Amino acid sequence: MIRGPGLFSDIGKKARDLLTKDYSYDQKFTLSTFSEVGVGITSTAVKKGGISCGDIAVQYKHKSTIVDLKVDTESNILTTFTISEILPSTKAIVSFKLPDHNSGKLEVQYFHDHAGFSSIVGLNGSPTVDLTGTIGTQGFAIGVEAGFNTTSNAMTKYNAGLSLTKPELCASVILADKGDNFKVSYMHTFDKFNASSIVAELSRKFSTNENTITVGGAYKVDPLTTVKARLNNHGKLGALLQHELKPKSVLTLSGEFDTKSMDKTPRLGLALALKP
Repeated sequence: MIRGPGLFSDIGKKARDLLTKDYSYDQKFTLSTFSEVGVGITSTAVKKGGISCGDIAVQYKHKSTIVDLKVDTESNILTTFTISEILPSTKAIVSFKLPDHNSGKLEVQYFHDHAGFSSIVGLNGSPTVDLTGTIGTQGFAIGVEAGFNTTSNAMTKYNAGLSLTKPELCASVILADKGDNFKVSYMHTFDKFNASSIVAELSRKFSTNENTITVGGAYKVDPLTTVKARLNNHGKLGALLQHELKPKSVLTLSGEFDTKSMDKTPRLGLALALKP
């Protein structure tokens, strides 16, 4: 259903995913099963710094409706209803987390050939309202994002961005954190099979005069194995090896090292996701 420029959150997403997606420094095990009647069950166990936690998620799909139910080890219950095409080119998402009765949210997304809009409203007595708008095409988009607190009558966020997307490249400029953070990213793919890609990102925080430059890349060694790496100017080097054991079942090994302080213990992670 996604058409045109997409949503504001899509600006710079490809570059962000290449630099951050699948990097994990915990021990994580995920097991998923699916039935022919549209019910899927996913069990996740995570070990963080000697502390174990996890959750169980159940998903039910029926035509244009998806119901997600997730229960974690602290007895929090997150429920999400997603309804596509409730109106033409429109998606509605309702979510709430128990026992927090003030956590309810309603999100409405609208997709057009030359525009994308979304609105998120808190379902409580003093809701916050987030609005985003994007205009353009699948190749070029300009978008804005704003948040408003109805209790304090104050703006909670205002961001802007633009992106240029072609089959072989994706470039974006984002002004975020109420104008305090300026971020530029560029990603280039070298062949149509996405066997290798590189990315560079420059982020400047004006309030602290801090610049962060990150470069990274991904290379598909064979149809089942991918390696990724990233390095920033603060000396943080990350690497990742991902191997598909069988269709949809993936083993991921991650590591991060501080090249400016080699006496520090490196961060290591392992994730195993099994699907039928």
